[in-house]
Amino acid sequence: MTEPGKKIIGRFATVYIIIVILMMSIIYNIAKIQTVERENWLKLGEKNNKNDIIVRPNRGNIYSADGRLMASSIPTYYVYMDTRVPALHEDDGKLFAENIDSLSICLSDYFGDKSSEAYKRDMTAAYRQGKGEYNFYKGKISYAQLKDIRRFPLFRLGRNKSGLLTKEMFSRVKPFTSLASRTIGDIYADESRGGKNGLELGFDSILKGTPGVSSRQKVANRWEEITQVEPVDGMDIVSTIDVDMQDITEKALLDKLKEIEAQTGYAILMEVATGEIKAIVNMDRNPDGSYTENRNGAVSDKVEPGSTFKTVSLMAVLDDGKAKLTDVIETGNGLYKFGKATMRDHNAHKGGYGSITLEQSLNASSNVGISRTIYRAYGDNPGKYVDKLYKMGLNEPFQLYIPGSAKPWIRHPNDKSSYWSATTLPWMSIGYEVQIPPIYTLAFYNAIANNGKYIEPLFVKSINKNGLMVREFKARVINSQICKPSTLKEVRQALLGVVENPKYGTGKAVHSPYVRIAGKTGTAQISKGSAGYSAGGKSHQVSFCGFFPYENPKYTCIVVIREPKIGYPSGGLMSGVVVKNIAERISAIDTVSTIFDLQLDSTYTEIKKPLVKSGKYEAIQNVMTNLQQSYGGEGTSWVKTISDGKTTNLTNLPLVAGTVPDMTGMCAKDAIYLCEKLSLKINMKGIGKLISQSLSPGTKTAKGQEITLIFEN
Repeated sequence: MTEPGKKIIGRFATVYIIIVILMMSIIYNIAKIQTVERENWLKLGEKNNKNDIIVRPNRGNIYSADGRLMASSIPTYYVYMDTRVPALHEDDGKLFAENIDSLSICLSDYFGDKSSEAYKRDMTAAYRQGKGEYNFYKGKISYAQLKDIRRFPLFRLGRNKSGLLTKEMFSRVKPFTSLASRTIGDIYADESRGGKNGLELGFDSILKGTPGVSSRQKVANRWEEITQVEPVDGMDIVSTIDVDMQDITEKALLDKLKEIEAQTGYAILMEVATGEIKAIVNMDRNPDGSYTENRNGAVSDKVEPGSTFKTVSLMAVLDDGKAKLTDVIETGNGLYKFGKATMRDHNAHKGGYGSITLEQSLNASSNVGISRTIYRAYGDNPGKYVDKLYKMGLNEPFQLYIPGSAKPWIRHPNDKSSYWSATTLPWMSIGYEVQIPPIYTLAFYNAIANNGKYIEPLFVKSINKNGLMVREFKARVINSQICKPSTLKEVRQALLGVVENPKYGTGKAVHSPYVRIAGKTGTAQISKGSAGYSAGGKSHQVSFCGFFPYENPKYTCIVVIREPKIGYPSGGLMSGVVVKNIAERISAIDTVSTIFDLQLDSTYTEIKKPLVKSGKYEAIQNVMTNLQQSYGGEGTSWVKTISDGKTTNLTNLPLVAGTVPDMTGMCAKDAIYLCEKLSLKINMKGIGKLISQSLSPGTKTAKGQEITLIFEN
């Protein structure tokens, strides 16, 4: 063998031996790791892995009846800086030193909480101390603010170089703030605890969803999260609340509460046919004189309803055939004794009503007239009177899905757990010695308006998942006919007289020239329990419950005001006026006309077609079809329109990925949608139709690029 060949073989042998030695070393170390060092490596692996980490689902939203957002969870962030990242310490901290001045100025200008010098001092101190989570701004910030901060000097280099860290939190917000706030409810600060009150608590299991599970593993000094079980987001709740009606109801009640400096006020508006609660207000006066919703008193307060309960007594006695509206009752001077107790009419100091009919007794809210009628009919068998109320359904508890809701308490003479005295029946007949939450009184009057059909109030229309209905709610029918149709007609007639009887009506202040209202006033002393009604001075509850419009009732409304400080307590002048204001304003917005119902003005010689904005073809096609308007051209997804008031023509608008389309002629909603799809930062000016865009059609875009949209009517 030649000398060169020997050298090659020698080198090959050397390499081979080295490879074999390396292989043997690897095999040895593998065996060592799997046997001798196994436990140590397993422990180290456990330190670098975090298992069974709960992944919180997104909590569902709560919407109004017309789809407006009432409660939603939005992400907020805490921002930190990890001053230990290697990039900040390379070349003797060159990167940090070059950027700290400009970063401090940006943070100071943006947040305005301290000077740029203070930011630089604090961040430099944290850098020298090697803090891993330096919270350079103490408050929470929104996602939009976080996007801005990520564009600041140093932070724009990304997490690995700048050390910018974030901690995501979720905050529950109510876009309409106080509107139906207590009914919608709240959640705990720790969202994992779920709902605290209202619908948030009543539907907590539906809204909160199902948590997922993930694990974290540390790889190359960085945590990687792997989802093992995906979380299931909560479903959405569509409430029955109408935002516009809620706003009207809240303002009307608040105006009156402030005027008379009352302690508490409730107002509920119910749709007659469906039982849907369109508005509900629960206001309590704070020490500083302001009013806020602190509790759901309209559904949770068990109170003596007072004179609004006289309608129940009237219905019972008429339906049992024990009295007629035309029966004459002697009320005398407004004072009448039942046993040792004296019943008093509100006008006893003026000599009383004397001889009046049963209908006039209700119109005038005569305690003596109603109680004498009931006592004469049921005095020898009071259980029959209470049985009649039970048969109507007045003692049936509601399922309202509002935690803390109370149920009515109407005692029975056969119930040995409560004392029945000789005066219980006459006082019960006028709304004392019974306890009924305001919403139950409302439901009873709604049955009168609903042709005798007694239905349970409804707060939720449906449960939705990803925009699709999962469950629909309908009002439960408690009693399909609470009384005979003839009785119902007479009761409605008497309730109209409360408002329209010029001589006896206690609700004359409720009369409106715009909408006909029927109902019943109530003025009652507030019991202080064992201390009686007069301890510490008398305090009153005033109320009015009724329905409108009288001819074809659409809404039932109750307003209860407790402890007014200014003015003589009056159900008509206080609560009744609130109902009147609500009825007038709601009747105004509830009058719906279409273009087909409108008569042409005599000055018009031709009908002009509507001007149509560019946008989504499907939406334009739907509107034009429903308005019975013709148009030329066809489209697929997005279209440009040419509309001159006489004709409308459509042409396709091509959308090319990564380029700006021609959005002129569009409304703000469509233009913003297209810009957001391109991840553009939008500046808007004006209202109406888009007339100008700063980026020309066809321009290539970059994420975060700015575009200005100018709109004009």
